[in-house]
Amino acid sequence: MSKGTIKKVAGPLVIASGMRDANMFDVVRVSDERLIGEIIEIHGDEASIQVYEETSGLGPGEPVESMDVPLSVELGPGLLTSIYDGIQRPLDDIMKETGSNNLKRGVEVPSLKRDKKWQFVPTVKAGDSVEAGDIIGTVQETLIIEHKIMVPYGVKGTVKEIKSGEFTVEETVAVIETENGEKELTMMQKWPVRRGRPYQTKLPPVKPLITGQRVVDAFFPIAKGGVAAVPGPFGSGKTVIQHQLAKWAEADIVVYIGCGERGNEMTDVLNEFPELKDPKTGHSLMQRTVLIANTSDMPVAAREASIYTGITIAEYFRDMGYSVALMADSTSRWAEALREMSGRLEEMPGEEGYPAYLGSRLAQFYERAGHVICLGRDGREGALSAIGAVSPPGGDISEPVSQATLRIVKVFWGLDSALAYKRHFPAINWLTSYSLYVDNLGKWFDENVSDEWMSCRQGLMSLLQEEAELEEIVKMVGMDALSPIDRLKMEAARSIREDFLHQNSFHEIDTYTPLQKQFRMMKLVLAFYEQSKKALEGGASIQNLIKMPVREQIGRFKYTKAEDVEKEYQAVLDELAKEVADAAGKGAF
Repeated sequence: MSKGTIKKVAGPLVIASGMRDANMFDVVRVSDERLIGEIIEIHGDEASIQVYEETSGLGPGEPVESMDVPLSVELGPGLLTSIYDGIQRPLDDIMKETGSNNLKRGVEVPSLKRDKKWQFVPTVKAGDSVEAGDIIGTVQETLIIEHKIMVPYGVKGTVKEIKSGEFTVEETVAVIETENGEKELTMMQKWPVRRGRPYQTKLPPVKPLITGQRVVDAFFPIAKGGVAAVPGPFGSGKTVIQHQLAKWAEADIVVYIGCGERGNEMTDVLNEFPELKDPKTGHSLMQRTVLIANTSDMPVAAREASIYTGITIAEYFRDMGYSVALMADSTSRWAEALREMSGRLEEMPGEEGYPAYLGSRLAQFYERAGHVICLGRDGREGALSAIGAVSPPGGDISEPVSQATLRIVKVFWGLDSALAYKRHFPAINWLTSYSLYVDNLGKWFDENVSDEWMSCRQGLMSLLQEEAELEEIVKMVGMDALSPIDRLKMEAARSIREDFLHQNSFHEIDTYTPLQKQFRMMKLVLAFYEQSKKALEGGASIQNLIKMPVREQIGRFKYTKAEDVEKEYQAVLDELAKEVADAAGKGAF
């Protein structure tokens, strides 16, 4: 172990001398209080250390000790339902041990409980050959998730002994005979957070991550294994969207990282998630969730680690063959931590004071998402989808973090404060948002929902774009100056906005919309437009068409229960045809 002494303290940055034998990214213990830190720069025998705890009271001459291992996370049974801080310290256990609501300095508590026993069920037998990624046994971690115990990376050989029964995460459950001798395996692995976990092959993004949120699934879908950014100003609903996706997205596991968020917001998440019922199983959503809470009042350097801690845990569950959704809220606060550390290291600042490597660090994070064939001989597939919120100051997305993120991600859900003020939620702006997965996913939607899905989507998008152009005319000369067909376009677009895109996350039916129902909703709005257009050409009055009572039924269709969708859809279509015929019969006046 390399031992040195503190030479300088500058906030979370500590410079230590006598560290010639240490390596980059080694974990170190600083001072007699054994504060945890990580080496981020080395000059000769001087090491710059970012300390993940409060450094007040430290002074020159105090000891520094390198642990000769990189910052790593513990991976094994017990991760789910846990609440960790940015460096995987279990907040519940720390509170029980210290009796304090605030994190005390120098506390050392293992990330996974050492005394809890888990029921290990072997899936291999003595004499079987195994390699990295192969599953040797399972543990029922929660009521809904089976934890698969895998052979660690770099281990290959023959099973000499495999056990069955109850064990802690540190007890040996298997012995593997390798070329270099016997290797004892426990249910726990360690993995350095800054290194992506390996896989066999990355697959193209051709399956959507179904979320049940209409503006996302129909207009701006994200692929399984895709990456999305949610930039938006204060109060536009970033956190609510991430809650909705965590609850409803077709993911087996959710990893939620609260990175530098306000303490009260994080408290809401911690209180709400255990109470939220998982719609698929009826159990608590926490049964398939890992929470990483790193609030804005915690030491700033720990924010930098929290993102990597979260994605490493997510990759571990991906390697088991699960679909994982990672929510990072928000990457702007993480970038601010990078900026602070860069400033203290006296590096040359880039744009707006952010370090020059901001873009590459963001890319390293987002590129760890993907739909992959995992290690192991069974060829199982796993997916890790990353959704990062961005909080640009004043909602200005021309700032560096938003721009660097947009260069990497393929889905942009731009939140609009104007829509939020109008109480239109989700406040995703349909004119500025985009998804580059649409062409790849279109085939899946056409094959699995309806071959008209993409044409319906295009029809709705065209009406919304035409509405935006007509809005300019209306502002100048008023609605009465528009031709009847343009008035109809405006009405159809209003129906898309209010009846289709507006979704109530607190309504028990409207909070989630299956794809078939979304398709029926799109068809109804387009049917109103197409049939009214024909009636207009036949001499019908635009006033009569706008005032048709059936429009109320189209608007209320989103509250229809899933089992009644087909019957109600047909009833509304029949009523629409009848009322349009009536309006056409009355003619113009």
